[in-house]
Amino acid sequence: MRALTVRPGQAGSAGVQDVPEPPVADGPLLVETLAIGICGTDLEIAAGDYGEAPPGEDHLVIGHESLGRVAEAPADSGFAAGDLVVGIVRRPDPVPCANCAVGEWDMCRNGRYTERGIKGLHGYASERYRISPDFAVALDPALSQVGVLLEPTTVVAKAWDHIERIGHRVHWEPRTVAVTGAGPIGLLAALLGVQRGLEVHVLDVVEHGVKPELTRALGAEYHTQPIGEIGLAPDVIVECSGVPSVVMDVLYQSGHDGVVCLTGVSPRGRNVTVDAGALGREIVLENDAIFGSVNANRAHYEQAAQALADADTGWLERLITRRVPLDGYADALQRHAEDVKVVLEMQA
Repeated sequence: MRALTVRPGQAGSAGVQDVPEPPVADGPLLVETLAIGICGTDLEIAAGDYGEAPPGEDHLVIGHESLGRVAEAPADSGFAAGDLVVGIVRRPDPVPCANCAVGEWDMCRNGRYTERGIKGLHGYASERYRISPDFAVALDPALSQVGVLLEPTTVVAKAWDHIERIGHRVHWEPRTVAVTGAGPIGLLAALLGVQRGLEVHVLDVVEHGVKPELTRALGAEYHTQPIGEIGLAPDVIVECSGVPSVVMDVLYQSGHDGVVCLTGVSPRGRNVTVDAGALGREIVLENDAIFGSVNANRAHYEQAAQALADADTGWLERLITRRVPLDGYADALQRHAEDVKVVLEMQA
């Protein structure tokens, strides 16, 4: 069967090649892959900056944002042929640590976890894959065109889960949220904010096109100014850009008792001058809470699946701005100016 692979650490090594059929040891569910979402992590892996092949192998099948349809399933698996499914990315470490032992592998404490398509396990960008039912999530059939958005939605489902846990350290009645960055993570964070009945503001540098249109279609406000210039002290800030200067700006801009969640991964080596004393004073005197969030466990996948089921599928379809056939993988691994979410179509 065909798969999109790389040689980890080698820039420009991405290519479609024939690989063996998925081994039964991977799990009793056989899934035909329908679509693979491309994100910044995939671009980093293709650039040779990241990624780890399975032990004893020199290549890695990439693709961690998946959508597939069950081809074969045991009678007692909870799945049936034809079911729409998404594969969970992370697997618990083998020790396991205390968190992995209770299913919170997204909070692994020793770093020995593996991740399909990223770290130590082949991903989902193959025509077929096998998986254990414990790591497969069923989707509403109505999501057949947009279910590939589930994995990125899990990132913000976890972010909102933890925002609300932290917020309830006190009597908490949030009204406003600012989301910095209008990529797929930012727009999905905005979606979940709107679903919570909050006044949502999205900030990005793009002035025209699909990003402001999608934001306004949610009923949210779109801004191109820095967060300090819009006259808002939000109860919640979800930082999704990873731009170092924006990250530093948001630390100053939340309201009293505010919660700031950082989901964007910033590049190393970008220096920003900060008045550390003023920043520390601001955080302490206003009882602010700042935390980082990435990855997700099964509970977040289930929360994300419900969020997508509750969303306008037409809006979700507009979030996918390019669909590229597998043979066009090279174009899918290039950023275009109007991109929000790029998807590889795996079946001819």
